[in-house]
Amino acid sequence: MQLIDGKATATAIKQEIAAEVKAIMAAGGKQPHLAAVLVGHDGGSETYVKNKVIACEQCGFKSTLIRYESDVTEEELLGCVDRLNRDSDVDGFIVQLPLPKHIDEQKVVMAIDYRKDVDGFHPVNVGRMAIGLPCFISATPLGILTLLQRYNIETSGKKCVVLGRSNIVGKPMAQLMMQKQYGDATVTVCHSHSTNLKEECREADIIIAAIGRPGFVTADMVKEGAVVIDVGTTRVPDATRKSGFRLSGDVDFDNVAPRCSYITPVPGGVGPMTICSLMKNTLAAGKHEYYK
Repeated sequence: MQLIDGKATATAIKQEIAAEVKAIMAAGGKQPHLAAVLVGHDGGSETYVKNKVIACEQCGFKSTLIRYESDVTEEELLGCVDRLNRDSDVDGFIVQLPLPKHIDEQKVVMAIDYRKDVDGFHPVNVGRMAIGLPCFISATPLGILTLLQRYNIETSGKKCVVLGRSNIVGKPMAQLMMQKQYGDATVTVCHSHSTNLKEECREADIIIAAIGRPGFVTADMVKEGAVVIDVGTTRVPDATRKSGFRLSGDVDFDNVAPRCSYITPVPGGVGPMTICSLMKNTLAAGKHEYYK
């Protein structure tokens, strides 16, 4: 069993990005600029955005954080999106989700200029990804693809089961694993209403678990030698920790790991790669790689 170290991989990629940014600026080019909009004080979102700001520093990017209280109006937030769309110095920006209930998330996502949508959530980017055109791929699926590539894990022709059908991970992951230029695998998507879920998983060469249920994937669901990618990050109470909680993945790691050829830990697996992918997308936006 080999552990897939997302933290070390992300560090290496950020160093590569920093070297490229240095070269761009030495040649008189523009420093990439990522902006993040954070509404309210959700603990997970706060941590995630803080880590994005740190990653920007490590990559040599300029970063801007725009904060609003949770009572911000939809109109105000859309006005901010419009300003960022028109700001020629901002290469890419994200509006951190989830948003408060009184704001229509889809409306906000749709308002973002798809050429600056480094989260890859705009329907233009989602559509282009679905038919294999160059675009911003959402950060978590892109991070998973990068890990599979960096660890030289064979995906072509393999049976891949994606657990979960969210717009952020499950659906894009299944489409990418299916596409010839990425996974080139045979893909099955399972979810909470799948009747033969265990049997499907037992046949899989690769399991990508993004179902949001701690310890959901158990040893009896995994065949010997399978590759297991755990996307889950649920806070579960833990009295032994100073914070009072620990992060748990969707996989029962201790019992599943011995059966695997490769497995990602939680934390330190997919998580660091998500932020690293956002940096890759921001660099691509700065270089106008996908959209002129």
